[in-house]
Amino acid sequence: MLRRALSAARAPLSRSLSRPLCPAPSRANSALSRLNSLLEAELETIRGAGTWKSERVITSKQGAHISVEGSSGGILNFCANNYLGLSSHPEVIQSGIQALDQYGAGLSSVRFICGTQNLHKDLEAKIAKFHQREDAILYASCFDANAGIFEVLLTAEDAVLSDELNHASIIDGVRLCKANKYRYKHLDLSDLEAKLKESQKHRLRLIVTDGVFSMDGDVAPLRGICDLAEKYDALVFIDECHATGFIGPNGRGTDELLGVMERVHIINSTLGKALGGAAGGYTTGPKALVTLLRQRSRPYLFSNTLPPPVVSCAAKALDLLMDSNAIAQTMASKTKSFRSQMTAAGFTIGGMDHPICPVMLGDARLASAMADDMLKRGIYVIGFSYPVVPKGKARIRVQISAAHSDEDIDRCVAAFVEVGRKHGVIP
Repeated sequence: MLRRALSAARAPLSRSLSRPLCPAPSRANSALSRLNSLLEAELETIRGAGTWKSERVITSKQGAHISVEGSSGGILNFCANNYLGLSSHPEVIQSGIQALDQYGAGLSSVRFICGTQNLHKDLEAKIAKFHQREDAILYASCFDANAGIFEVLLTAEDAVLSDELNHASIIDGVRLCKANKYRYKHLDLSDLEAKLKESQKHRLRLIVTDGVFSMDGDVAPLRGICDLAEKYDALVFIDECHATGFIGPNGRGTDELLGVMERVHIINSTLGKALGGAAGGYTTGPKALVTLLRQRSRPYLFSNTLPPPVVSCAAKALDLLMDSNAIAQTMASKTKSFRSQMTAAGFTIGGMDHPICPVMLGDARLASAMADDMLKRGIYVIGFSYPVVPKGKARIRVQISAAHSDEDIDRCVAAFVEVGRKHGVIP
């Protein structure tokens, strides 16, 4: 009897083991085939629209002069966020090497488990000192910093008022929170005031803006924004990724440039552009806010700790900047030279007096073709088109670095003039 019972119990198991553990190949292949067809159709749409984005391969360190796979000779790079030229600065590199030797490649963990080293705390203190704020918290990127703050800071009782052209990471971060959302017209103080009046019924109001807008190089009117914030009892948040390190007398950013450092409450920024160019982002502001972010900010709690070499490179970049503002001060004259020469040649340059100098072209195919022709002449630039910028506003975004010489800038302008005439952009 026992033998029969065991046989009966085994029978369903043996039958189940004999069945396939996954769907029949034909069904799986059918689903994959449909997926591939849909993906290829979407990719072909991108190609057909002229907005395909190819990746060029750099075979050297980042800098004003680089090597690019498939190109002969040295290439002048006018398409990096390496504003201060510190990405390959020898002291920055050496600091990273020393940290790699002393602290290792990474922590294999998140901060609150076993991923905080003294160099992380030291860099946070240095960031807070640089921005003249109470505290700071590190993230793997500023995208993570923007993804982590709004959900923690704002509830359904609050309101967030965001410039319509804010960076994608701000937009995504705002989407994650439950606050009531208001979008005001780009740089439009009248529309912002109307939205502030409308949002008075909410508990907290947070005005959110880029300090410098990355696609256009225009600067937020922070004095007016702070005036309205004080009039309507609101807080001010700025993203300073394209300002930290080189905007303002000491490179502290747009709030320093416009004299409103004490009136801006929260700053998010990056270590991955002017401050060494590796990776990392941060929030700096009131100590209570930073402390709460350590407890509840999901990108902070669930992402690996910023690697020690990256932290040390950024710390050295800040040291160099705080020791002397000479590097940052070279930017203004070089930016003015490029903008004035290009305008005189007949090009339309967007934005204000910022190292981001968008050469406005309108057509995506034209921007891409001109960028390719520039590379043939030894100048690395990239055409920007939808969805990175709005449709019909394609451009080549030129970025000036402190590492560029006056001769580099003149050579870039000469290449633009030659290519611009070839494509009928200028006479």
